[in-house]
Amino acid sequence: MIIFDVLFKSLMETRYCPDCNSKITGRSDKKFCSDACRNNYNNRQNSDITALVRNVNNILKKNRRILQSLITNEEGKANVHSKKLTSQGFNFDYYTNIINTKTGNTYFFCYEYGYRMLEDNYYLIVKRQDHI
Repeated sequence: MIIFDVLFKSLMETRYCPDCNSKITGRSDKKFCSDACRNNYNNRQNSDITALVRNVNNILKKNRRILQSLITNEEGKANVHSKKLTSQGFNFDYYTNIINTKTGNTYFFCYEYGYRMLEDNYYLIVKRQDHI
């Protein structure tokens, strides 16, 4: 009888959607009135994190496009002044990885395109052929 009372009480309890505040009908463990409300609620909960990741990815993709556009030869290398990079909107604070070579050079990569500083504010831009 106690189990029946608990089940009956849970059936009588009115539940409301946390997104639109409408009455929920159906299964006793249902939390949202519809898939649309569930998606809206979860998107709102994760919007700050999603926006940050989206913004960083956009900066990285822009950096990659800029580096890619500056390599115009078959060799996969170019020497470019820093003013040209910054005038196109390149952001030196964002890169995907760093590679230190055996010769002591440090390359900063945006996916398969990398750069390292040379003399007089010039940068050597390279394309990795062995990227995964």
